[in-house]
Order: sequence, then structure tokens, then C-alpha cells
Amino acid sequence: MDNKKWEALRGSAGFYITLAVCLLVVGVSGWMLLSDRGKEPAVVEEDPVPEVSAPAPEVTEEEPEPAVVETIQPQPVEETVPMPEVEVDDTPVVVQAPRLVVSPLNGQVLTAFSVDKLVYDVTMDDWRVHDGVDISAKPGTTVLAACSGAVLAVEDDPMMGTTVTIGHDGGYQTTYASLQSRPTVEAGDTVSAGQIIGAVGTTAKAESGQSPHLHFSVTKDGDAVDPEEFLKR
Repeated sequence: MDNKKWEALRGSAGFYITLAVCLLVVGVSGWMLLSDRGKEPAVVEEDPVPEVSAPAPEVTEEEPEPAVVETIQPQPVEETVPMPEVEVDDTPVVVQAPRLVVSPLNGQVLTAFSVDKLVYDVTMDDWRVHDGVDISAKPGTTVLAACSGAVLAVEDDPMMGTTVTIGHDGGYQTTYASLQSRPTVEAGDTVSAGQIIGAVGTTAKAESGQSPHLHFSVTKDGDAVDPEEFLKR
């Protein structure tokens, strides 16, 4: 544009109006730009993520065990058998004291009991039966009653010396020979087992070849019995 036109434009009123509008537009634009810079950027809110809860464990209900019912077997009914009648014995019971048997003395057996076989007799120098046992003991050794009973006889036998015979129940008799001449009991006395009836002597002429001893013999109903068996009763 040449200077003449520019001068003509500047001299007109429209020039100033146009310039004022331009300045206004520039001012408004600058203000809007500055106001946009001062604003904080808008925060975009994100949609909240829904929380996912873990699935609850499945609870399995256990089936109850069937109850065990005990079957009771019926017991057979026993037939009642009538008891047979028992006869009652009205005989009174007699209480008896226990039997006590003791050895008349303790010592070595010199000659044993033998009625089935002959034994040699050193005194008579022959073979004969021996109906008792010869128990060695010193003279004066006390002799005891082997069992309770009654004294049947006290005698001086020409072959067996001073002899005491005692009777016992059951048919038994005990004989104590080769005693000292004066026993401590008499015929008719009652003695108990273990009671002293005399002492060992040397009065048996038929057995004088042996050392001092007691000749002890037993009979039952008149028959000779082994004294050792009698003492074991």
C-alpha cells in the first residue's frame, strides 16, 4: 500500500474503530489463554474396581453313621426239673479228736521190721523173723507213747525184758521192750501221744548181743504191722 492510501486510511474514523476491535480481540484471547494456564488439570475419576471376594469353601455335611443296634438273642428257658427227695440221716455226728502219732524216740535203726524174710540174729546166732524195729539209744533215754491210748500191761518178759503194751482205737497195739526195770506207767493208765512211759534199758536177753536199744513193735487185730508205716499215719 502506498503512503497516500495509508495516510488516507489513518485519517478516517473507521481506522480507529477497526484498531480498537483488533485490540479487544487480542486482549480477550490473551486473557483466556492465561486463565486456562492457571486452572489445575481436571482429574479423571476412574471407576472403582469391584472387590472380588474369594468363594466360601463348600461345607460338606457328613452323613451320620447308622446306629448299631445290638440284637439280644432270647435265652432258652430251662425247664425246671424237680429235685429228687433226699433222705435225711438223723444219726448224730460224733466229733473225734485228730489222731496224733509220734516216734517213741529218735535214733538209728539197728534191725528193721521183717516178717516175710528171715534176718540173722547175732544174739541167738540163727535166722528168724523180726516183728518190730530196734532203735539205737543210750540207756536212760526217755521213751514216749506213740499214740494216745490205755496201758494194757507192764511186765517183765523173760526174753524181751521190761515191756509196756498200750492199746489204741482201731484195733492197734504198740509194744515197747528192753526198757529199764521201772517204767513210769502202770496197767490201766491212760496216756497221750508223746507222754513219757519209761526209759531205754538193757533188759532184753534175746537181743543182748546188740548195743542198747528200744525194741518197738505194732500189731493190728493181732497181726504184726510195720512200725514205720504206723508212724506215717
